[in-house]
Amino acid sequence: MSRVKALIRFLWDFVIGDDWRIALAVLLALAVTLIVSGSSLAVWWLLPLVVVVILSISVWDVARRSR
Repeated sequence: MSRVKALIRFLWDFVIGDDWRIALAVLLALAVTLIVSGSSLAVWWLLPLVVVVILSISVWDVARRSR
């Protein structure tokens, strides 16, 4: 059972990591992409856009706090 707990802790730390907002934004972008992909709209660009925006916000926030 300790290996299962260790795996769950690793996955939690890997996915959530330092900033839960990044994980939440990516999860929401995946959900929206899944929902909209059933229509005739092309939404392949949504996930890369969200990742670039949320990573930029995260880096800017860390840089601002370190001053």
